[in-house]
Amino acid sequence: MSSSTLPPIVLAFSASDPTGGAGVQADLLTLASMGCHALSVITAITVQDTAGVENLQAVDSEWVVDQARLVLEDMPVAAFKVGMVGSIENIAAIAEVVSDYPDVPLVFDPVLASGRGDELATEDMISGMCELLLPQTTILTPNSREARRLVQGDGEDDDELALPGAAEKLLGLGCEYVLITGTHENTPQVVNTLYGPEGVVRSDSWERLPGSYHGSGCTLAAAIAATLANGLELPEAVREAQEYTWQTLNAGFRPGMGQYIPDRFFWAREMDEPGTGKA
Repeated sequence: MSSSTLPPIVLAFSASDPTGGAGVQADLLTLASMGCHALSVITAITVQDTAGVENLQAVDSEWVVDQARLVLEDMPVAAFKVGMVGSIENIAAIAEVVSDYPDVPLVFDPVLASGRGDELATEDMISGMCELLLPQTTILTPNSREARRLVQGDGEDDDELALPGAAEKLLGLGCEYVLITGTHENTPQVVNTLYGPEGVVRSDSWERLPGSYHGSGCTLAAAIAATLANGLELPEAVREAQEYTWQTLNAGFRPGMGQYIPDRFFWAREMDEPGTGKA
C-alpha cells in the first residue's frame, strides 16, 4: 500500500484505563471510529472502575520516550494527542519527543482529575504542562475547571476567574488555540468556546444530557486529532469533533455502577437496528 492510500496515523500519549471508558482505550476507539490508524504510547497504568481512579503507576519516562521514538521512526504521523501524562518526568519526555515534529499538530487534553475528583496531577505537573507542553500545543481542550486551575495563582479562587480571561492566559502561555468545554458550568445548554489569538473563533451549544460520562474529554480531544489528521481546518475540525462526541454521549451506556461510557461506535449500532435494511 502506498503512503497516499494509508489511513491517517495518529499517535496518542495516555494512561491505560481497564474500563475502556477513558485513557488510551478511549483514544484508540475514537480514532478507529473516525477512520484513523492509532498508535499508542502508555504513560501510566491505572486501577479504576467507572466510578473513579483508585491508584496510578506512572511508566518510566525512558520507556515513554522509547515507545514513541521507535514507532515515529517507523511510521508517518499526522497528529499527536496527549492525555493523562502520569508524572512530571513524562511531561518532559513527551515535550522532548514532540519538539522534533513541529509541523505535526498536537491536541492536548490536560487531565487533572477524575470525574469524581480524584487528583491526577500535582502542582509541579501543572507547572510542567504550562512550561513545556503548552508552547508546543496546537489546541488545548480543558473543561472549565481545568482551564481555571491551569492558570490560577497562589491564593486565587479558581471559580472566580471568567473563562475568557482563563483562555487569554492559556494562549499567553503559548498554545495556538484553546477549546474550553462547558460541561461543568451552570448553563441550560453545554457551551463550548474555541479561542484563538484574535479572541473567540466559534462557540457551539449542545443539549445538556442527563447523567455523567467517563471519557468524554478523551473522546473529544481524540476526535479533534482525528479530524485534523483527516485534513480539516482547525475551526471545522473542532465543530465536527464536537458533533461526533455529542453523538457518542447521546448513545452512551452504563455497564457498571458508576458513570456512563460514550459509545464511540454509535453509528455501527445504528446500522444494525431492525428495520434499517442494513446488516
